[in-house]
Amino acid sequence: MRTLMLACLFLVSADAAAQTTAYVGARLFDGDRVIERATLVVRDGRVAAVGPAADVRVPEGAARVDVGGKTIVPGFINAHGHVGNTVGLRADPAGYTRDNLIRQLRSYAQYGVTTVYSLGDDGAAGFALRDEQGRGPLDRARLFVAGPVITGATADEARAMTDEVADRGPDLLKIRIDDNLGTSRKMPEDAWRAVVARARERQLRVATHIFYLADAHAALEAGSDFIAHSVRDVPVTPAFVAAMKARNACYSPTLMREVSTFVYGETPAWNDDPFFVKGVDAAIRAELASPARHEQVRKSGAWKLGQQYKAGLDVARRNLKALADAGVRIAFGTDTGPPGRFQGFFEHLELELMVDAGLTPLQALRSATSVAAGCHGKIGELGTLAPGAAADFLVLGANPLADIRNTRSLEAVYIGGRKAF
Repeated sequence: MRTLMLACLFLVSADAAAQTTAYVGARLFDGDRVIERATLVVRDGRVAAVGPAADVRVPEGAARVDVGGKTIVPGFINAHGHVGNTVGLRADPAGYTRDNLIRQLRSYAQYGVTTVYSLGDDGAAGFALRDEQGRGPLDRARLFVAGPVITGATADEARAMTDEVADRGPDLLKIRIDDNLGTSRKMPEDAWRAVVARARERQLRVATHIFYLADAHAALEAGSDFIAHSVRDVPVTPAFVAAMKARNACYSPTLMREVSTFVYGETPAWNDDPFFVKGVDAAIRAELASPARHEQVRKSGAWKLGQQYKAGLDVARRNLKALADAGVRIAFGTDTGPPGRFQGFFEHLELELMVDAGLTPLQALRSATSVAAGCHGKIGELGTLAPGAAADFLVLGANPLADIRNTRSLEAVYIGGRKAF
């Protein structure tokens, strides 16, 4: 009897997984183009067909979902985020746990970020969640990991750490070439160059944290694949643009990272925003509104650095526009995950900043979907609604192509064809 019951349960779950569903009538952005009155057919967690209603037949027996008047877009991909040991508004040394990472991935997904690339400080729990995510339906964002940020005072130390991290099977590697505005020692050039060279031997891509144009350009010429922050000291040059395009490298602006360094000297404007409130504990919002905390922030050394990062944000905006105009691949990223960088919500603010910098809503949405996927080698798998791709998509009540703030009109989040939120 038990065997029969288990067999019946398997058949029920298999039938549910095999269910074909057609979403009909929506405006659909597939990661590249816009289709009015589209039909999207999903089977076994993947896109089976997509196109204008006149061109796509709804299979016999398929469930129909009327999404007329809505807009469907691929789930957003954060090409530079983090999951880590953040608990509330602080980093907790004991906070890097499976449960805490799942909480963070669900926070991303709740706001429509269905994939996140965690670029650094990733431990065993993150690798385990990455490895498990292909085994069944997900109610959290997909996760890819870089492992620990690679350091080293010498080339030999850096090469040894590169091999140690590479042996764990990361999706890419991460290095930092930065002195945190003169407050820390920069990784020696021979050491970071050794990492890039060893990564190429191990057939792994390298994401590079930078601030200065000279460092970004040097990293590109050495073979880095992904510039993980904006150039924030000076305008980008034609030579840098040429180097980016020659390597077909990607550039992740992370504008909200800069905002997070200076915004908390007072209550942030979004603290009572219903879209923010839905995913953040009341205790955290109370702390963000605390005058005592504001004073503490303004007296901190981090606040003083934040004023310099605030100036850098203006440079970053102009550089983003220049690079986008030149045809450089812009990979949507926010550097969310550390304390005060709110996973999921900040991604919507990032899209707004990108448009404020001069990108069109269409360019921003491409950056957050198909371009981000392509920058991490997932084109055709994620970030697009094309036959064979994962059915990760969002249903919006209003059109983000008309106003990028309409990404906040989020009504449903689907991951692998299953409604997660």
